[in-house]
Amino acid sequence: MFKYLKNDLPASVVVFFVALPLCLGIALASGAPLFSGLIAGIVGGVIVGALSGSNIGVSGPAAGLAAIVLVAIGSLGGYQNFLVAVVLAGVIQILFGVLKLGIIGYYFPSSVIKGMLTGIGIIIILKQIPHFFGYDAEAEGADSFMESSGENTFSAIFGIADNIILGSMIIGIIALGILLLWDKVLSKKGKIFQLIQGPLVAVVVGIIFFAVTQGNATLAIETSHLVSVPIPDSIDSFMGQFSFPNFNAIANKDIWIVAFTIALVASLETLLCVEATDKLDPHKNVTPTNRELFAQGTGNIISGLIGGLPITQVIVRSSANIQSGGRSKLSAIIHGFFLLISVILIPRLLNMIPLSVLAAILLIVGYKLAKPGLFKKMYDLGWKQFIPFTVTVLGIVFIDLLWGIGLGLLVGIVVILIKSFQNSHFLHIEDKSNGKHKIKMTLAEEVAFFNKGAILKELDSLPIDTYLELDVRKTRYLDNDIIEILEDFAFKARERNIDIQLISERGIVENPDSFIEFFKLRPKSA
Repeated sequence: MFKYLKNDLPASVVVFFVALPLCLGIALASGAPLFSGLIAGIVGGVIVGALSGSNIGVSGPAAGLAAIVLVAIGSLGGYQNFLVAVVLAGVIQILFGVLKLGIIGYYFPSSVIKGMLTGIGIIIILKQIPHFFGYDAEAEGADSFMESSGENTFSAIFGIADNIILGSMIIGIIALGILLLWDKVLSKKGKIFQLIQGPLVAVVVGIIFFAVTQGNATLAIETSHLVSVPIPDSIDSFMGQFSFPNFNAIANKDIWIVAFTIALVASLETLLCVEATDKLDPHKNVTPTNRELFAQGTGNIISGLIGGLPITQVIVRSSANIQSGGRSKLSAIIHGFFLLISVILIPRLLNMIPLSVLAAILLIVGYKLAKPGLFKKMYDLGWKQFIPFTVTVLGIVFIDLLWGIGLGLLVGIVVILIKSFQNSHFLHIEDKSNGKHKIKMTLAEEVAFFNKGAILKELDSLPIDTYLELDVRKTRYLDNDIIEILEDFAFKARERNIDIQLISERGIVENPDSFIEFFKLRPKSA
């Protein structure tokens, strides 16, 4: 785990600055104590990070659960009763892991996962634009189209002109300039600029700007436009911020209903984030999903016991980790310790950070998730990929994350049912080893994304020093998800000394450079 410390330490700093406002904002949007969001962020980093099998996933409070939490706190008779539901949700998640339900994540088509990433990127950009100009009516971390302030995502943007805070806007622009300079120029100039990340410099400059402009009638930034971490007066007041579950209410059936709802939604969000994060990972690590459910369940039990919000793996923090060069779970763990240490030792310093600076950091994260070129790439893959992708993006932007994913999945299933028929004999494996580890795998005529879990399992189980014959001569329809699995496997095969012989109607290819490029040249089926 410490092998990549030089990568993980700078990445953890970036994740910390991304996580801090989101932890506070999600707590605010959930109607929970602000400190509860920080507890969830700390537990998600330290506990879940240590137990998870994901190298680059980061866990914490999720915006997708904010609406559920807000309603539940009111309906269950208070926050301490709600915490019982969080603990029970963690127990249920561990049970999901024992029952090996983590495989559910493999049954979401690639187009929906990519749509989720893009949609989240777009919603980050749209939601952070008002904060960038100092219009902070909505809490950081909110992701629903309709906002608690009564506005929606677009009306808030249109209302910026009447609510600009000059100091926030100026330091936001300066911070964005620093981030772009670091990303495009300085990071390529020397190791010092890779070790000291641009977001850290932007935050330091933001604090200096706030300190220098205090008392200036034009440029001063009021506290409502700064980070707002609770400041305890003593150890007793710090400990007083922790809440504990009221287990006397455990017999209330409504608590069990909320617990199951949280467990189901949190597990689904986590599994989708795991799938998306593994796709973003340049090193193509595969996260064990059942272990992830166990880690998330353990995290939710601990978070609920000490007053924290429910936890999931979250794509915003995970993608920031990847973009910043994080390589192992140490990055997530260190970011959790940073949250813990900072709220104890330097809460007043944290409260000098302008929200517009953090908005600038999130704008960069959002752009890297939703690059315009991805739309053309998905369009070029054909309508079977483009339509579910687009529906997912629009659903996330105009409703919320869960609705977007649900609509995208529904459309993806309809597309598959229209364009292909299910074939139970999609995969045939023949052991021709005779002591030489020679395996023949024959794909059937129709191979859809429903089959990717089984194919991924078979490929991952191949031993080192195997010679794999992959026969696709009978295959007339090969889903893009399967092609991506083969592409990722080719990367891992080189590390495991697995040779691949691809047998097709166009001939035999030894260790193809790219399965994606190879199958692009196949005649398109109707």
